[in-house]
Amino acid sequence: MSEKIPTRDVTPDSVEHHMPQETVTQHMYASRRHIYVREIKGFFQRLRRVSNWALMLTFFLLPWVRWGDRPAIWFDLPGREFHIFSATFYPQEFMLLSWLLIICAFGLFFITVFAGRVWCGYTCPQSVWTFLFIWVEHRLEGSRNRRIKLDKQPMTTDKLWRKSAKHAVWLLIALATGLTFVGYFTPIRDLVVDLPTLQAHGWSYFWVGFFLVFTYLNAGWLREQVCIYMCPYARFQGVMFDRDTLIVSYDAARGEPRGPRKKSLSHAQARAAGHGDCIDCDLCVQVCPTGIDIRDGLQYECITCAACIDACDSVMDKMGYPRGLIRYTTENALEGKPTHILRPRLMGYLAVLVVMIGAFAWAVADRTPLGFDVERERNRLFQTNPDGQISNVYTLTVRNLDKQAHVYRLEASGLPGLTLDTHEVSVPAGDSRQLVIRASAPPESIDRPSSEIILRLEARDADITVERDSRFIGETR
Repeated sequence: MSEKIPTRDVTPDSVEHHMPQETVTQHMYASRRHIYVREIKGFFQRLRRVSNWALMLTFFLLPWVRWGDRPAIWFDLPGREFHIFSATFYPQEFMLLSWLLIICAFGLFFITVFAGRVWCGYTCPQSVWTFLFIWVEHRLEGSRNRRIKLDKQPMTTDKLWRKSAKHAVWLLIALATGLTFVGYFTPIRDLVVDLPTLQAHGWSYFWVGFFLVFTYLNAGWLREQVCIYMCPYARFQGVMFDRDTLIVSYDAARGEPRGPRKKSLSHAQARAAGHGDCIDCDLCVQVCPTGIDIRDGLQYECITCAACIDACDSVMDKMGYPRGLIRYTTENALEGKPTHILRPRLMGYLAVLVVMIGAFAWAVADRTPLGFDVERERNRLFQTNPDGQISNVYTLTVRNLDKQAHVYRLEASGLPGLTLDTHEVSVPAGDSRQLVIRASAPPESIDRPSSEIILRLEARDADITVERDSRFIGETR
């Protein structure tokens, strides 16, 4: 029999009259209450700020970096070319992108099994931009208590300019975000000139506006709602946790019973008096960007940003208590059991990840800048030419994935006397050509109904060669 999580009805009527409710409605979405996040300093917040600023600077600056006569990173959709520094990829190499996305997925799985939602707390774009917007809010509206007081006040000149300045800065950040994102698809140096002069393409205005609006809404207004209700990762990440996953946890055995006490009371005296280390200051709740109380246990809303750790450590320092009441730990460690780092599932993810990264790197380094597909005509198996030879018709697709045009020589082998009616094809850089060719062979060379042949394509001016197998159909004599 599977174990069920025990629940009880805590509605006012049932508590007062000790009678169970016949129907309890649980809403999937709770009305939002505004979270006034308190600013805190500490080791993990410095680490988070460094990672956030590094990611934002990378995002905003990369479109401006030049590589020769083009942007270093440029996804040229009209030209069907994707430039990443010295490498150029084409839509025909979409499999490489799929491969890269699978690697990222396995990387996320590995990180989640090892350290929970650390991706969300330190590198997720939603968290990065939300923390940036909160940082602006702190600078312009003041501390948490001051913001609460400001929102309760009637509209004054001071409140008006602070609110207006905050939203103006938010919109500027959102505009820069939208402009930079489009700058990865349209050269940003031209874009910043064409947009204000109304010379840009209509889609450029649409996408800049789209990302402006949704950056402003997601980071400025929705914030934790995106993490709690909209992000699927918040829902399935719990399935990947185990008792050895590193998570942010409150040590209830050490902290309870919680409660206020005089600061003059030493740690030993507090323990002797029956106090736990938690003084119930609620600072861990005030600094949480999703508004949860980490003392209630592991919750899917926790994004592992460790703000509560820094807040609690600062209180422990002031009280003269040991740090670590809230810390990165595992459920096994909290229960006094050994923690296993090298466990099968984690090592399995790591092994798959290493193999896939190695194979992907090899595929990119060893890729041939030539795509070649061969398809034999199926409507008619074979034809007999006026000169008595047997012929098959093939459709060839040749894709030049190089940065310069090439003329390719076409050869066939596999049957004695096999000839082609076409011997070369010219393809511009980054373009493709489709052509229909006829392969012919003398009847005496055909000793079976279906024979394997090889079509070979070789560039005349470069060391580029690709071979493809196909079948030659004929009548045996």
